[in-house]
Amino acid sequence: MRVAVIGAGSFGTALAKVLAENGHEVVLWCHRAERAREIAERRENSLYLPGIVLPEPLTATADLSEAVHRAEMVVVAVPSHVVREVMVQVRACLSDIPWVVSAAKGVEEDSLLRMSEVLAEVLGPGHVGRIAVLSGPSFAKEVAAGMPTAVTAASCNPSAAEAVQKAFQASTFRVYTHDDVVGVEIGGAAKNVIAIAAGVSDGLGLGHSSRAALITRGVAEIARLVARLGGDARTVSGLSGVGDLVLTCTGDLSRNRTLGLRLGRGEKLTDILGSMHMVAEGVRNSVSISQLARKAGVEMPITEQVRLLLHEEKPPLQVLGDLLRRQAKPEFWS
Repeated sequence: MRVAVIGAGSFGTALAKVLAENGHEVVLWCHRAERAREIAERRENSLYLPGIVLPEPLTATADLSEAVHRAEMVVVAVPSHVVREVMVQVRACLSDIPWVVSAAKGVEEDSLLRMSEVLAEVLGPGHVGRIAVLSGPSFAKEVAAGMPTAVTAASCNPSAAEAVQKAFQASTFRVYTHDDVVGVEIGGAAKNVIAIAAGVSDGLGLGHSSRAALITRGVAEIARLVARLGGDARTVSGLSGVGDLVLTCTGDLSRNRTLGLRLGRGEKLTDILGSMHMVAEGVRNSVSISQLARKAGVEMPITEQVRLLLHEEKPPLQVLGDLLRRQAKPEFWS
């Protein structure tokens, strides 16, 4: 089919490569014209995926209308905080009702909507059953290099999930289907915040036991939020939950873990962000997910402490101390 991938960052480019290698006609939309020219002339996105050769069936453009023209599937791979802005422009260019795949992980600020909810609101009622989300443990560099990866495609409409599965499934890219959109999206968004905490712990030199505790308790607070929002807490034990969380908290390619690591070593947030050309989604989502948790009446202590660390300059050691001094509880509570 003809597929438009909106966003030429590392993950968008990697997904476009998978789709093109599967035989689809893929157009990759780049925010900058020079990025589109580089891909067309050199078959490489040197800023985000240096050294990865992009297949010939993949074309690139900085023109949104050209990208989505006749598209049967639109893959949204821009940072979560610009999804609404970009998709308003996409909507104006659509001449049909394609499948829409969210590969963006986050909760929108102010509205506190998940990305699939933002897409449904922007694109209108006719698209609701055409929207799916793609999530799971998948570093872009490894996906693009053809390393074995497994992810989940979730939708309220089984046909949408199956369409995404069919489009993306490859010998090294395995796609499962799921109907719990809430669980898949919250897991994908919240894990970035927990990964910052894990990075801080590593940066402070607190050891593997500390990191394991943060990951495990992170799973618990994500599951509480998923259940309160109407999702299935069991989803958090799957690819989009534990799978993505473990990868992001432990992998050296994780932007959020790296940011936390540098904070733990004493660097300032502004300096870290200024040196990064890719977005660490956990910075913004520490605020939106904390707000969503408070609105839902769910306690998420790690997420809240990360918010205080990032946005109120709370010292890392004080964050750790306050987490450890919390009132004693049973391990499993709701």
